[in-house]
Amino acid sequence: MRLFADSASDLPKAFFETENVELFPLRVHIGNDEYEDIRTINSLKVYEAIGEGIHPKTSQVSPDEMLNAFEKLAKEGEEGFYMAFSSELSGTYSTAMMSADQVREEYPDLKLTILDTKAASLGYGMLVKEAVKLRSQGHPLKEIIERVTWMAAHVESLFTVEDLDYMAKGGRISKGSAFVGGLLNIKPLLHVEDGKLVPIEKLRGRKKVIKRIVELMEERGEQLDKQVIAISHGNDEEFANLMKDAIEEQFHPKGIEIYMIGSVIAAHTGPGTLAIFFSNKLNA
Repeated sequence: MRLFADSASDLPKAFFETENVELFPLRVHIGNDEYEDIRTINSLKVYEAIGEGIHPKTSQVSPDEMLNAFEKLAKEGEEGFYMAFSSELSGTYSTAMMSADQVREEYPDLKLTILDTKAASLGYGMLVKEAVKLRSQGHPLKEIIERVTWMAAHVESLFTVEDLDYMAKGGRISKGSAFVGGLLNIKPLLHVEDGKLVPIEKLRGRKKVIKRIVELMEERGEQLDKQVIAISHGNDEEFANLMKDAIEEQFHPKGIEIYMIGSVIAAHTGPGTLAIFFSNKLNA
């Protein structure tokens, strides 16, 4: 059984290596240079470029890399599961579907399931980690796919960024949805709705943002004390730890995992981003 995930899951390179998950890297373009997310670039380089006034661009996973991986899967007669970055934020899912169809022309017995997670960053990464855990426990692929598909429908994602104008420039939200905040210490708050990034409201200052996120978690979450909460940040550990302390004090979760936002997500959200991921339903 082979598991596939792409770099928009924001899991570290070591995870893919030690947990035997095959990585499909999205690509980051800085000036005339192209990099493979996770493999040849990290988000610190993205933030450095932004600081120099360069707006990094991104592109989806190489179709050839997918074709080669799926063809190898077919030739070896193994079964596979690719959990893909939200189709509303990238063309990678569509490319994977086309690549699988192309491979099936020659290998009609290709045993591959491709899931549009409708998630991003660690909201997506949590699904990949669940698949790995279930595989290590010996669950068959059918059960893993069912569980991860169910979880994907119940992931809650809350983001705050320095300025939604930056995301509008990158095309990840509409320009009509963006509102400027940085100069006035206003923090836009947004969430993922059916795979899309959607602004909710704007708040002044970190304290109010943290308080509001905790309120929204209480409204939307279920049995948060039995969950592992994920936090990703845009090179701002202090902000992430303040959020962690507030979550621990309010909900006493099973655990809290903190990771740096990956290069592709960083290129579209800019520095100072904070994202929180949890489930609105713990069990089916």
